[in-house]
Amino acid sequence: MELSIDAKPVQSLYESEGLPAFALPDALSRQYGPLGFENRCIYANFVASLDGVTAIADELQSSHLLAGHSDGDRFVLGLLRACADAVLIGSNTLRDSPSTQWTASHAYPPFAAAYAELRRLRGSTPEPELAVLSGSGRIDTAHPGLREHAVVLTSDGGAARLEGSLPAAAEICTLGPGPQLDVVRAVAALRSRGHHLILCEGGPTLFGQLVAAGLVDELFLTVSPLLAGRGVHERLSLVEGRELLPGRGVRGRLLSLHTQGSHLFLRYALADEVGAR
Repeated sequence: MELSIDAKPVQSLYESEGLPAFALPDALSRQYGPLGFENRCIYANFVASLDGVTAIADELQSSHLLAGHSDGDRFVLGLLRACADAVLIGSNTLRDSPSTQWTASHAYPPFAAAYAELRRLRGSTPEPELAVLSGSGRIDTAHPGLREHAVVLTSDGGAARLEGSLPAAAEICTLGPGPQLDVVRAVAALRSRGHHLILCEGGPTLFGQLVAAGLVDELFLTVSPLLAGRGVHERLSLVEGRELLPGRGVRGRLLSLHTQGSHLFLRYALADEVGAR
């Protein structure tokens, strides 16, 4: 499949040997190089400023601001969504992204046809299922992300609150009495729906819960050449709500390094410092 797209390729600077590789359409392969995952994998994608900020409280779609509107960042995000069976987010991410649809084509429309071809080649559904984790069930049920192929993972009380209010294409999955939800049960629920490749797009609190539970296999991190600073507005780091040091820590092993302009695209395998998961 040939596409006439005027987009600067994301250049590969390092690639670990022996990584899985999907059969990518030529347009994606030329733009990024090889990419693939093991049969069962939870991988996360974030963008961070040079000073480690991944989200700005009360700033809608702050990831776009932090990414510096990078085409490369949006292309990689679309590629990761194109590989996923499900995209997992928290209720705060849903709230702070009022117009977002968590699909590959929405991430970077110029490559929509190539993303769709990848999913066709892999025998996937046209788009990944959106999974929203909300213990309370207090979400915007009219959000456009819920209109097609979505599931809300919630508590018994949240399910009662949401009953009859979601779009026809969205489902409710109860994970117990709550109000706090067990991310292990959440992942098990997604596995039971046939989702082997799960992309976590946060936010930092949900990511922290998944990392603390030893559930995240890989992290894709875009490092943007911006300084965010800290002052009046709350700035969040990659992991919020969980302390990993001192004591148990999580170590990343570099799998690949790409660049486009002054943006870096890092891929890490994650493993506990204190033994196997």
